[in-house]
Amino acid sequence: MTDSNETSTGATTPGAPKPGSPKPGGSPKPGGGQRPGQPGATAASSSGGVAKPHPVNTHVATVTPALAPPSDPSKFGRVDEDGTAWVRTAEGERQIGSWQAGDAAEGLAHFGRRYDDLATEIALLEARLAAGSGDAKKTKAAAQALAETLPTAAVIGDLDALAARLHLVVEHSEAAAAVAKKEKDAERATHTARKEELAAEAEQIGSESTQWKHAGDRLREILDEWKTIRGVDRKVDDALWKRYSKARENFNRRRGAHFADLDRERGAAKTKKEELVTRAEALSSSTEWGPTAAAFRDLLTEWKAAGRAPRDADDALWKNFKAAQDVFFAARNAAASERDAEFETNATGKEELLAKYGNIDPSGDLDGARAALRDLQEKWDALGKVPREKMQELEGRLRAIEKSVRDAVDDQWRRTDPEALARAAQFRERVAQFEEQAEKAAAAGKTKDAERAREQAQQWREWAAAAEGAVGEL
Repeated sequence: MTDSNETSTGATTPGAPKPGSPKPGGSPKPGGGQRPGQPGATAASSSGGVAKPHPVNTHVATVTPALAPPSDPSKFGRVDEDGTAWVRTAEGERQIGSWQAGDAAEGLAHFGRRYDDLATEIALLEARLAAGSGDAKKTKAAAQALAETLPTAAVIGDLDALAARLHLVVEHSEAAAAVAKKEKDAERATHTARKEELAAEAEQIGSESTQWKHAGDRLREILDEWKTIRGVDRKVDDALWKRYSKARENFNRRRGAHFADLDRERGAAKTKKEELVTRAEALSSSTEWGPTAAAFRDLLTEWKAAGRAPRDADDALWKNFKAAQDVFFAARNAAASERDAEFETNATGKEELLAKYGNIDPSGDLDGARAALRDLQEKWDALGKVPREKMQELEGRLRAIEKSVRDAVDDQWRRTDPEALARAAQFRERVAQFEEQAEKAAAAGKTKDAERAREQAQQWREWAAAAEGAVGEL
């Protein structure tokens, strides 16, 4: 249905946009756009009193108006049999346009939907204001623009209520802007305080810490966080940065002195690593895979803790240490290959089980299928592990067999489900009730009531048939 259908007789719609132009307030074309009750529709009343904006809350992440039922346009206007549409406001009744695309009821519903679309826009402004999202000045301007369209809007609904709501939006926008400014100032103060904390922590590290790696990492973390903190006054920020920078320089100077002393300790590190190489070579022929692997990890930890020997000696010692490791782990990998061969045998056995039990048919003999499944599961568990790359495929095939039996058990239970049978019987009782009402209405000469009762009886009859059919299919 298009806008041109509304004025197909050639009459124009007072105050309404021409065909093809946007609707008042940006409402979508007839039959399009979101409706109340759908995602994005408004909770604002389109037929009653004024909805007041909630207090500003800048912590709300999104703006989503709650849902509200469609308005009742018949309370606020009418569409005559000739298609002329009218709306009533506090100032009286005025013509809003002409409807020629259907009967009067369809026209009334159409202009009611237009009203609901307009109410949705207002509710969105209210929600934005309540959530503290967006620019309060822009919200105010949008509310004023919508208010200007109300006197000529081609909609049927409680326009006085919409006008009152828009007035409140405009009235509260300035207060919302003041609150936003206050919160921005508070945020600036919070960010300034955080940078002061970081600068003080950096100063403590720079003057006291001797945990060189941890302290250096922490200074870098402080710098990373520092870069993310925005909105601090430039002069204050520059002063705080100088404090941090000076603290970092002090730390680097003390750390340099420490490592100068450490060079004198590298001779002891060389002796320690020579001992570690000897111990690693002694472990290289061990076949106790788990404990020896753990021992090599411990040796590596000791190696790292020993520090660096002189460069040439350190590289040669590491080469010998790693060679001992490689001998041990190569032997362990060979043993693992033998284990993998055993797993392959297990996988072959499980494939044979799947081939043997793959024809389990619970539809013919459910008890027999359940017994066969138990037998399969016991034999499956007895075979043991399989290669990792085959595990998912084999387990999936087993689960498929288990699922077919489990579904059959569930289906058998549902066939005798007393609730489903009772529900079908209840639907049949409703059919009988409406048929009785139809007969009484017809006897009393109430033709429309009788027809309505017959339609309801037919609807319940279809539902009853569907419920009985569902039970039968199971």
